[in-house]
Amino acid sequence: MAEHVRIVEVGPRDGLQNEKQTVPAETKIALIGMLADAGLKTIEATAFVSPKWIPQMADHAEVLRVLPRREGVTYPVLTPNLKGFEAAVAAGATEVAVFAAASETFSQKNINCSIAESLERFTPVFAAAHAAHVRVRGYVSCVLGCPYEGAVDPERVADVAGKLFDAGCYEISLGDTIGVGTPKRTREVIGRVSERVPVASLAGHFHDTYGQGLVNIYAAKEMGVRVFDASVSGLGGCPYAPGAAGNVATEDLVYMLNGMGVETGVDLDRLIAAGAFICGKLGRQTQSRVAKAREKR
Repeated sequence: MAEHVRIVEVGPRDGLQNEKQTVPAETKIALIGMLADAGLKTIEATAFVSPKWIPQMADHAEVLRVLPRREGVTYPVLTPNLKGFEAAVAAGATEVAVFAAASETFSQKNINCSIAESLERFTPVFAAAHAAHVRVRGYVSCVLGCPYEGAVDPERVADVAGKLFDAGCYEISLGDTIGVGTPKRTREVIGRVSERVPVASLAGHFHDTYGQGLVNIYAAKEMGVRVFDASVSGLGGCPYAPGAAGNVATEDLVYMLNGMGVETGVDLDRLIAAGAFICGKLGRQTQSRVAKAREKR
């Protein structure tokens, strides 16, 4: 039986949220449709956050309501608090995500509160999600380094991840927000976190700032992780993490896994086409090395 890895496509949310030009709802909806056509089963569609903080996500309700419901495809959305959760459920959300950080300074810069306060904010979200039978995924930022504090203690990562898991998150995505991680550090952090959260409930979210994204995914996979976040064409970055590149390009991740005989259920050609579509709309070149190589053939 072939080994399987689940890819969580975060391009429509994490990839587009910091774009300075407004991306029309119809473009986002078309992109998500193309990603689903490529075989991706988990596509993070949008974020129910204040337009004041992230203007690009102001059309969140419209996007989620219009997305066609497909068998086996889920569209998780980011919800920072109970107000966002309630708006998401009203628009048809069946899965949401909450986010915390392993760095106090990053937490203050990103969501204007301490780590402890951020976890307290999620308490009513977990209660409401349980009552509504909505699944909750948890993100932990800066697990391998912080732009303000430098190295982050793996024990702190394990503590935050453990608290999110204990509170009700079915899965914890460990994010190398600024892309400074290396395989050795990746293994150390996953080893520590797995003492609090089962490896089967962990995911990896690696940015490619230093070109270490794929090798860190490989290291995480060797530790037993079987879920990875990626962004079509490598779109993304972080406004609170200066210099942070986008996530690992989904195309590059699929190519690597294909070469390892690992099943993802994703059609690489259709995925590349989806990347070309959104890059054309944004007026930029893809950051996927695989897509660039295919263009030159």
